[in-house]
Amino acid sequence: MTQRDVRQRFLFTDSDIRGEIVRLDASMAQALAARNYPALIQELLGEALAAVTLLAGTLKFEGRLSLQAQGNGPVSLLLAECTHDHQVRALARADLPATELAAPLPALLGEGVMVVTIRPEQGRQYQGLVPMEADTLAGCLEGYFMQSEQLPTRLWLAAGNGHAAGLLLQALPARTADAESNQRTWEHVTTLADTLTIEELLDLPVETVLHRLFHETPPMVQPAEAVRFGCTCSREKVRQTLLSLGREELASLLAERGEARVNCDFCGNEELFDAVDLAQLVHQADAPASDTP
Repeated sequence: MTQRDVRQRFLFTDSDIRGEIVRLDASMAQALAARNYPALIQELLGEALAAVTLLAGTLKFEGRLSLQAQGNGPVSLLLAECTHDHQVRALARADLPATELAAPLPALLGEGVMVVTIRPEQGRQYQGLVPMEADTLAGCLEGYFMQSEQLPTRLWLAAGNGHAAGLLLQALPARTADAESNQRTWEHVTTLADTLTIEELLDLPVETVLHRLFHETPPMVQPAEAVRFGCTCSREKVRQTLLSLGREELASLLAERGEARVNCDFCGNEELFDAVDLAQLVHQADAPASDTP
């Protein structure tokens, strides 16, 4: 992790407008390392990682937030996740012809669905549908906030050369100021944010971006929070997956290959189950049946 892997919240005083800004460098590089993604897919994954890191700032409990899109286009799966303590990971499955390397988001995903899922470690999960009606991921997520949260929200997402960044502005329910004053502030700060270039968002430190945009009405900035890559794969999870295949499939695997090698799609970590390991799994799969009278 580097000092540039950060998420920072800020609030415009005397208004009900909040913001967040995120930079992903080392964490982005680790998320991309497991697969040889084309450049366009790297950018899409980077935008998705920046987006979930911004969205996870709303979590008030231990858990994770994920953004997942599945469709019949060249990109059949896009998945990015961020936990309450700012661990991120992502993956994509794509069959991308060179002729489609400049395609907008709807053409990449095709017909399908995009959802935001919040999974608390305790309690029930929540899932919200993201309308796929814009040409960009940021535009789709802005539509999601208007429909599900009914909060005016703007996002600026950027990714490239192994880096990703994002900026979010959101109008909260009026408490500090009246609606008219909040609207003026909202129009002012979003107009300023629209002047931000992709290069500035990607290359400048977050404090420089905030000063560049809002130096005339500087927001109250909270301490930066570190972001890092984190994967939840484990040998035990792979073992449970193999057990779910059932005795016959495990026995066939043992007889034909003598081992099982399972790679994590997120981090590339490989777990090897050799002949002894597989034999133990076959025996364990047999155990329930042997206990039956």
